[in-house]
Amino acid sequence: MDPRFAHVDHWIFDLDNSLYPASCDLFALIDERMTNFVEQLHGCDREEARRVQKAHFHQHGTTLAGLIGSHGVDPHEFLRYVHDIPLDRLSRDDRLVAGVAQLPGRKWVFTNGDRDYAGRVLGALGLEGAFDGLFDIHALEYVPKPDPRGYRLLCDRFGIEPAKALFVEDMARNLVPAKALGMTTVWVDNGSEAAERDADWAAVDYTVRDVGEWLEEILEA
Repeated sequence: MDPRFAHVDHWIFDLDNSLYPASCDLFALIDERMTNFVEQLHGCDREEARRVQKAHFHQHGTTLAGLIGSHGVDPHEFLRYVHDIPLDRLSRDDRLVAGVAQLPGRKWVFTNGDRDYAGRVLGALGLEGAFDGLFDIHALEYVPKPDPRGYRLLCDRFGIEPAKALFVEDMARNLVPAKALGMTTVWVDNGSEAAERDADWAAVDYTVRDVGEWLEEILEA
């Protein structure tokens, strides 16, 4: 193990665009389903549905949070609908699978998605059963990253001491609360413009391009 990470007992990974390449663009498929949901909910045309969807996203952090607050939408129904997408864009990454398996300590997934969807994605990546637990949007009480409350809930749920934890995430702004708690932070620079939005680079300890490649490097150090 690279000695810079010898202190880490808890390895926390974001899911989407972190454990698989952003070029897979699963969010484009999910985004389309979100627009469909809003269109059906309001009985409006697609242009208006798109406007409402994005307004919720920018005001509340996720479309779901906005729909819960303004329309009392059932989060389980919404998430089941929007995550009903094919995963044929994903493929197994043997370096990633081997790297996660070799990490010392405990391993977690921390996602604004839900458990069922995350399980499907992990299965497609060959990572089914590779993690000790998963903290999803339901566990976050529908208040998504980067709200600091969710990070504290994560640590409380799994008994994580932040000073001995490392968090890997593609959205740079989502690393800020982790760093404030004392975690080591790793930003996955996936080439997405949105990944750098509202970034605080003082909260980023390390930058990597590919998580599987990075794990291979630090485990062989």
